[in-house]
Amino acid sequence: MKALPILAAVLGIGVMLALVGYFGAGAVIRSLFAVGGLGFAAICAIHLALMVVMGFAWRVLMPGIPSWVAIWGRLVRDSGSEVLPLSQVGGYVLGARALALAGVTGTVAAAGTIVDVTFEFVAQVAYTALGLALLLQLQPGSAAATPVLIGLVVAVAAAMAFLIVQRHGVDYFERIARILGRGWAERSAAGAAALHGALREIYRRPVALWLCFALHLACWIASAAEAWLVLRLAGEPLPFSAVLVLESMLYAVRTSAFVVPNAVGVQEGAYILLGATFGLSPEMALALSLLKRARDLAIGLPTIGVWQALEGGRLWRRRSTAEVNRVPATSPD
Repeated sequence: MKALPILAAVLGIGVMLALVGYFGAGAVIRSLFAVGGLGFAAICAIHLALMVVMGFAWRVLMPGIPSWVAIWGRLVRDSGSEVLPLSQVGGYVLGARALALAGVTGTVAAAGTIVDVTFEFVAQVAYTALGLALLLQLQPGSAAATPVLIGLVVAVAAAMAFLIVQRHGVDYFERIARILGRGWAERSAAGAAALHGALREIYRRPVALWLCFALHLACWIASAAEAWLVLRLAGEPLPFSAVLVLESMLYAVRTSAFVVPNAVGVQEGAYILLGATFGLSPEMALALSLLKRARDLAIGLPTIGVWQALEGGRLWRRRSTAEVNRVPATSPD
């Protein structure tokens, strides 16, 4: 199981390098430098602002938790997914772990993560639907409309399945565990019951669920501002509506390629193919993708460094406490 993501990442890096070489590394670098240092800083600032809002969207599902804890957890979650050679699920685990280190119980962190990820996905489905509607308006005869529509139908079905399982699926697991008897099944049932109880508490507050969805949808739409700004600074501007279509289609492709860590190679190829629909040059499409990866590194590496320091400090304190509490053996007189 671990070999597959590594192999996918290696192949993706090969594809990315091949694309840069094929379309000209010099042209891609010129497009990158056209954005400039201030432009790159602005992109990072926009992304950080969006992560703060997404952290708050997570926080509304878990009342009583300080907002900074959820924002920090969101930073760790995204940094783990975008910087480390992990799948998206690996990033979710790191985010929940960051909450637990800040004092949130594991059950609440897990339940909050499950619901937040689900409603972010539901918001992404709505974002893709908006992008498809704009695509049909801007280019009524686009060949991309049909596959996007098929993918959207599948995504809607998947979102509905996620919601149904969270509301009712654990009940069936508990019944099966009771039938199987004692031992591991009993312990698993107890853990599942606790998780189900936490999920049920979250779903009892529809206002929080709608607010979580609305904030995520707003962030998906606003995220197109980053690409829009890059293109303007690089001298290849596109209308915001066209950029929104491009970005919504891109993230739909990224979601479908969740097995590939960081969607490396997939993102670059998707930008080239989708960007051509709106007259975006391959060099600029690659530069846009690489700028996003540079942004993720600029934000993610310090975040992972701090998180690792906190984890290391916690383990060191536990080890030191264990050594202090250890009673040395004494020889009899």
